[in-house]
Amino acid sequence: MRKDFIIATFDDDEKVLHATEKAMDKKISIYDIFTPFPVHGLDEAMGIKRSILPYVTLLAGAAGLATALALQIWTQAIDWPMNFGGKPANSIPAFIPVSFELTVLFGAHTTVAAFLVINKLFPGKKPVIIDPAQTEDKFIMAIEKDGNNVDDVTKLLSEEGALSVEVKNIDLNP
Repeated sequence: MRKDFIIATFDDDEKVLHATEKAMDKKISIYDIFTPFPVHGLDEAMGIKRSILPYVTLLAGAAGLATALALQIWTQAIDWPMNFGGKPANSIPAFIPVSFELTVLFGAHTTVAAFLVINKLFPGKKPVIIDPAQTEDKFIMAIEKDGNNVDDVTKLLSEEGALSVEVKNIDLNP
């Protein structure tokens, strides 16, 4: 699928942040911004909601903890109880190391899997390169041309310090 985008190139993170705020104030819908490093405040300026990933990690860790405790309680106290010097078969302090390890294991693996699914990353997926400078040292803002006046957007982004503003037809499914 090919789409027309207004592509603005910036050389400074502060400029792209201010341009994003101005564009959002003017109700210009930004498709995405590509940066060589994370820019503090850019997510809030674009109106991006918090990720559900921390909640996925919490639930997966809780499932790992429950699995570890259930497995240990079942094997030590119900299925094959053994007497170790008169100690209780259901000794929770003895279960802490295995419980910790399974909590971390479930949480970590589920978080990675959820990250890949949420971001639609899978083996063999070709990257979409809007502008070659996005992989180097420039900040690239992509705005869908549909419904936006190119002249107004170009003027706004140029006033905010864009090095260049151009319209490109991009293949989103290479």
